[in-house]
Amino acid sequence: MNILRPQLHTRRIASLAWPLLVGQLAVIANGVIDTAMTSRYSALDLAALAIGASVYVSIFVGLNGVLAAISPVIGQLFGAGRHEQIGYQMKQGAWLALFLAILGSIALLFPQPLMSLAHATPELSEKATLYLQALVFALPATMGFRLYSSLNTAIGRPKMVMALQVAGLALKVPANALFIFGGFGIPEMGGPGCAVATATVSWMMFLCGAAIVRFGPTYRHYGLFGTGLVLPRWTAQRELLRLGIPMGMSYLIEVTAFTFMALFIARLGATAVAGHQITANFATVLYMVPLSIANATGTLVAQAIGARDPEAARRIGYAGIRLSAILSVTIGAIVWVLRDLIARAYTPDPTVIAAALPLFFFIAFYQLFDSVQVTTAFVLRAYKVAIVPTLIYAVALWGIGLGGGYILGLDPFGISPQFLQGAAGFWLGNSASLALVAAGLLWYLRIVQRHARG
Repeated sequence: MNILRPQLHTRRIASLAWPLLVGQLAVIANGVIDTAMTSRYSALDLAALAIGASVYVSIFVGLNGVLAAISPVIGQLFGAGRHEQIGYQMKQGAWLALFLAILGSIALLFPQPLMSLAHATPELSEKATLYLQALVFALPATMGFRLYSSLNTAIGRPKMVMALQVAGLALKVPANALFIFGGFGIPEMGGPGCAVATATVSWMMFLCGAAIVRFGPTYRHYGLFGTGLVLPRWTAQRELLRLGIPMGMSYLIEVTAFTFMALFIARLGATAVAGHQITANFATVLYMVPLSIANATGTLVAQAIGARDPEAARRIGYAGIRLSAILSVTIGAIVWVLRDLIARAYTPDPTVIAAALPLFFFIAFYQLFDSVQVTTAFVLRAYKVAIVPTLIYAVALWGIGLGGGYILGLDPFGISPQFLQGAAGFWLGNSASLALVAAGLLWYLRIVQRHARG
């Protein structure tokens, strides 16, 4: 039975991970659709979309990371069989989502401090500001849908979330066409029309999710409705914030590490940054595989912790890390073999292809470190541990990754070898930093697990 148990854990993780993966890919595809359709409208609107989307992602990822604290809380309650308390925690999560949406909306309504970093022309800045201000209407719905997604993932029911995300993607195309190019009495909006389409689709997804929770028989015994109004309680909010703030910071550190990496590489010229962008975009798509496995693994670990089975939690955690690493290494090897075809699928420009191809070497082993670190991070979050991992992220990704990449890629001290100068130096620095994060998180996970076993 002990021989079969790891296989059983792996199958459970895989069955929970694949709907999460499909849903994540649908979310990413929304950005691809925005870019493709706006590029057919005008270059100015495409540039405004790029700036606006960068600002929005920075705000949304941080807020989303804070709200993600609800997942391990609900997972542990579900594993412990304390279903009647799930409704109370979800209502506290709804208050937190509301507070975060207000903060995010203020930042989106007045984005000038962030916009000033782009040094954009007044016309470009105005378009990007309109895009961000339109997203104010989307933010409450996206935060609400995040709650719905967290609940379903925590109780092991991600397929309906996946279905709504895929349906939202299907609706995004006609909504974009309507608001970007105009029609049926609606004026053409260009790039900001993407934000209006996003708000429309987000509210439809959120309202569908809310209706499913309200009327679905599966959710009746969780006390989500019919239990009266629950005001925000500081003790519950403090528990969520104690876990959510460092989680949000870790999400923000990961995003800004890549953002500043692109900004530094941009100093090397358009060809270098274009080659980097191809590699980074493809790496983001590949990242969805370990991210989905990490999410599934964290859910099952939280349930095992709630059931007071630390040995099962330990086995599930390592099964997820192992599965994520094996798949990522396999995918990395396949990408290396097919790198030329992949680069040509992005662009026909031979100079950009030449700039991108050497960077695909890093994907081959970068995937291993990235998969291990993200899965381990989610396992630690299932134990409600986030502060030390965030410190590890900050030191490694900002210090070793960005700092080391700057020294190697831009070579300000004249010590970097020729083959590492340019974008390759930044990718090596980032890969080395992820290796350190993976090692540090694995080390800390052992300490947390020993403590959990008493």
